[in-house]
Formats: sequence, structure tokens, C-alpha cells
Amino acid sequence: MIGQCRLSRRGLVTEAAALLCLILSLVNLISIILAALRIRAPSKLPPPDGPVEPVTIVRPVCGLEPCIEQTLASGFVLDYPRYELIFCVARSDDPVVPLIRKLMADHPGVASRLLVGDDRISPNPKLNNCVKGWEAARSEWVILADSNVLMPQDYIQQLLTSWRPDTGLVCSTPIGSQPSGFWAEVECAFLNSLQARWQYVGESLGLGFAQGKSMLWRRSFLEAQGGIRTLAAEIAEDAAATKLVRGAGLHVHLVSAPFEQPLGTRTARQVWIRQIRWARLRRVTFPLFFAPEILIGGALPLLAGAYAAQSSDYNLLATLAGLAVLWYGAEFMLARSKGWHVSWRYPLVCLVRDCVLPAIWTYAWVGRNVVWRGNAMTIQVRREMAFQD
Repeated sequence: MIGQCRLSRRGLVTEAAALLCLILSLVNLISIILAALRIRAPSKLPPPDGPVEPVTIVRPVCGLEPCIEQTLASGFVLDYPRYELIFCVARSDDPVVPLIRKLMADHPGVASRLLVGDDRISPNPKLNNCVKGWEAARSEWVILADSNVLMPQDYIQQLLTSWRPDTGLVCSTPIGSQPSGFWAEVECAFLNSLQARWQYVGESLGLGFAQGKSMLWRRSFLEAQGGIRTLAAEIAEDAAATKLVRGAGLHVHLVSAPFEQPLGTRTARQVWIRQIRWARLRRVTFPLFFAPEILIGGALPLLAGAYAAQSSDYNLLATLAGLAVLWYGAEFMLARSKGWHVSWRYPLVCLVRDCVLPAIWTYAWVGRNVVWRGNAMTIQVRREMAFQD
């Protein structure tokens, strides 16, 4: 009798593991299909051929990052007839200042300014850096764009054409590009076919989230809500933006073809620190949406499938191989069809990413330390430092 009970319990556990594997694999495939339908591969939009509204691009800059000259220079060659660039730095001795001045001198035909100063409105240094740029902007359309965004020539057109009648904000999630080395490819796997994919799935389901990399605002709308200083209501400006737009009964929409972020070289520690920081911010600002993130990677379903196969006398290696093809083959096809970086190591970097995901998820709930630009900080739930890079 005891033996039969043990066999019965083992059978239930096996069935549960198989069901979990099946459900998660099905959800994963559906998410890839939704993202594939929603995301457009990069293709250049033509310049406007009639009168256009002016646009201001505010770029907060801090330090010399990988590929910084390439990303900042991309803002000077946009196919839009009426735009201005406002660069914001907190300190006049920032090492990026000479580069900005050089680029401005090299492109005298583009209206550009460099503003120096630090408006301490929040614990978020990026938001503090943006305030002076927002207040100096002359246009109704204002784009807040991180310094490491590589702007295609149709950058402004893509943002503007994504604006709809129900829009409060248009954003773009970053797509990792130009990786150098294994860990930079792991970061690509995090940014592209995982995080970008799920962000587009959320938007397709009416749950668009703001992403601070590129944010297109109507100045009059944000000013009516209290202005840029209102974004200090949350520890991350994009979380505050999401809640502000939803509170106004509007939606956050994404561009059809997300913009690149060149990565260059990355170390395992850099990838870990960045993903931990972002996970902590998501956990604090949207805990109910963050909680299921433990289920979006392939590690858990692969383990569940392996257990079910072993308990049911199926071939373990064949089962794992089939599941790996199902998960990472579909991801590979999504990335390749959208022109994102893929290499022969793609299945391996995805597997490494998914093995790290549970640790990141766990630490986001229990950890209190983050590192930003070499500075270790102990943080509290309601007073976290919000850093996006």
C-alpha cells in the first residue's frame, strides 16, 4: 500500500512536471508569434515631403560609454528637416563634454546646445539631468533619448508615425547590437529576443510599458500632468511615465522597429549588475508583473521536461534536445527575421541567460545592493536609486 501511494505521488508529480513544461512551452511559442507579428524588421522611412512640426531631442549624457561617439553622432544626421539637439551633462568636467563640443562643431547645420547643471528633483540622476533640457526645449514634440541609443536616419519619423489617437507616450525598447565577446552576446539575448519580445507582447495585449531609452512626449500633455518633475513620483522615470499615461486613460505604444544599442565588450559582472539593477526596478515598481518573470526563461520548463521524461522512461537526451530546439530554435528565427544579432553560439548564450534568470529574479526580491558606474549602493524599497544605461 505504501509503495502504491509513493508510485501514485510520483505519477502526480510527473504529470504536473509534464503539464508545466507543456504550458510554458506553449506560452513561449505564442509570445514569439505575437512579437513576430508586431515587430517590423528595420526599413527606412522616407523624409517628410511637406510641412512638419519641430521636434526637440534631449539627450542626458554622463561619461564615456562604449560606442559613445557613434551613438551621439547618429543624432546629427537625421532625415528630419526641423529638429534640435539638447545635450545635458551634470558637470562641466565630465569627460564626454569635449566629444559633444567636437560633434557640434562638425555639424554646424544642426541646431544643438550643451547644457550643464544638475537639478536635484529626485534620487534619479538621469531624470535630474534631463530637467534643464526639457525646460529649454522649444518644441511641442520632445524626445528624451539615452546617450547609448543608435538613432537611424528615420528615428524621428518612426516615433511620430507610431503616435495614435489613444497615445500618451511612444517608446522603443533597446535592441542590443555590435556585441564583442561571449557575454555581450548574452546581453543581446537578454535585451532582444527575451525582454523586447515580452515588452511587445505586453503592448499587443494593451499593457504597454514605458522604456526610458527613447520617449516621445507631447509637451502640452506632460505639462498638463505637472511637467517633467512629475516623473520623480517613482524611482524610475519610465515607471512613473507608465503610471502617469495610464492614469490619464491613454496608452504607451512602441515603435514598429525598435532602435539599437551598440554593446561593444561586456563582462559577466557587467551583465549581472545591469540585469540586477533593472530587475530590482521592475520588482519595486510593478511587483505583480515582475513575479511571473521566473517563468519566461527556458531553464524551468527544460528541467520539468527532463524530470517527466526520466520518470516516464522516455529518452532524456532526446527530450532535452527537442525542448531546446522548440525554445531556442523559435527564438533564433524571431531574432534572425528581425535583423537582430545572432551567431553560431546563439543557443548557448540563450541557455546561459536562462540559467542566470532565476538567480536574478531571486536577488531582485531579497537583495538590497546595486552598482551603477562603479558605485556600490544599498537601497530601500521606496527610495531606490534609478539608473538605466
